[in-house]
Amino acid sequence: MSDVVTVKCLVWDLDNTLWRGTLAEDDDLVLGKGIRGTVLELDARGILQSVASKNDHDRAWEQVQRLGLAEYFVLPQISWGAKSEAVRRITERLNFAPGTIAFIDDLPAERAEVSYHLPEVRCYPAEQAAALPGLPEFSPPVSTVDSRRRRAMYQAGFRREAERAGSTAPDEEFLRSLDLVMRISRATEEELSRVEELTLRTSQMNATGVHYSDRDLRALLADPGHEVLVVTLADRFGPHGAVGLLLLERRPDRWHLKLLATSCRVVSYGAGTTVLGWLIGQAHAADVHLAADFRPTDRNRMMEIAYRFAGFEEQSCPCTPPAGADAPPGLQRLHLLPTARPAPTTVRLTAPDLAAPRVGSCVRPPGAVPPR
Repeated sequence: MSDVVTVKCLVWDLDNTLWRGTLAEDDDLVLGKGIRGTVLELDARGILQSVASKNDHDRAWEQVQRLGLAEYFVLPQISWGAKSEAVRRITERLNFAPGTIAFIDDLPAERAEVSYHLPEVRCYPAEQAAALPGLPEFSPPVSTVDSRRRRAMYQAGFRREAERAGSTAPDEEFLRSLDLVMRISRATEEELSRVEELTLRTSQMNATGVHYSDRDLRALLADPGHEVLVVTLADRFGPHGAVGLLLLERRPDRWHLKLLATSCRVVSYGAGTTVLGWLIGQAHAADVHLAADFRPTDRNRMMEIAYRFAGFEEQSCPCTPPAGADAPPGLQRLHLLPTARPAPTTVRLTAPDLAAPRVGSCVRPPGAVPPR
């Protein structure tokens, strides 16, 4: 597997980069050779694109619109400030790691300024623009329906954020106003590429950070003892796409959650908490214990909080053997004695019934008090 880190967002300069000439001096600006093809191809691959330009905002954006490319750029930063600050604002707003950001500009001084302040951002000269789709870092390992509409989903997300910023309603009331619909379903073969992508791209809300290849996922999909579950989310602004993944092993004595990953885009909607609550309720109905793998990293603290808040603990139980020698370093095996969970109040949930009766040695004895 390649170690190349895929670019998640390319930030364009405008003058003598996106178009030929400068806005201040030329009246008839045209796109550079191959530029439109690059913009469209990267968009189709799910790579977001933005703008960092030193120009008058209104005049520059009017020109981008005239050239028919405005819809392809998210969070454009057009002002007279430093381009490194513009790139930083884009990076932070997208919540992307700087190493997944690229910047293209015709001026060596501007590229040097960005590199000095943001050394992880990859910088390219303008003459490389047409060749970018051929570079490995601009070639995501998988292409899915969600990746091809990623830009539209982010733009819808910004509209949600804007509405939230203008609302005075409490958080729970605002979430109910979104008409959120979550669907948990068994993955199909057609969805496996998106499932693999989630294991690759999700780090903040990824319980183990383990990547499952297409081959691994197909093997689990064919195994009757495993469930490969995909979580999708939609609201009145449109679909969020596939936002979560569960890899679950079901045994008579326990259910073993090998991986839970949810997109950082839906953290504020409580997606991880909703999914865990549903799974715990299903395990309670099936009268089995739950084990869950967790490996702490420097980015998944929020996932650890979600597990702990749900009641998972590092406690010994015959149903939960320690992680094997082949487990990733630092893997923790958590345990939970499930209890009934209330239905979510801010999202309408549709999901399969996993709670078929099972007979096993590790069941909750009558009258046992579940852990707090």
